[in-house]
Amino acid sequence: MTIEKCINEYDASEMIFEEGSTGRELFVVLDGKVDIVKNSGADRTVIVTLGKGEFFGEMAVIDGSARSASAVAAIAGTRVMRINHARFVYLVSQQPAFALMIMDALSKRLRASNAVNFRTAAP
Repeated sequence: MTIEKCINEYDASEMIFEEGSTGRELFVVLDGKVDIVKNSGADRTVIVTLGKGEFFGEMAVIDGSARSASAVAAIAGTRVMRINHARFVYLVSQQPAFALMIMDALSKRLRASNAVNFRTAAP
């Protein structure tokens, strides 16, 4: 598969994937910005906005579970590259730095999530 087939371009507010959907791909932002969004009824909360070089969707590619949030293009011309499960496994096995980068990002996201949950649970 050529790399061009792995690249998609999105307009502003266009959905890349929806919370609760299944998927075995992670995405890398090539250009533009992507909002990671949690929906709660009619309310929509932007958790984080990611830019060039950042990635998202790694939890689903690792464990095959449903997406924990939605990903939406924040601006027109946002381009992302899809990395499927097989390519992900190859990269992790052949590039230890890639595996460490994924683990580092997951660790930071988990710590940030725990900090928010701790603050909201405090009296």
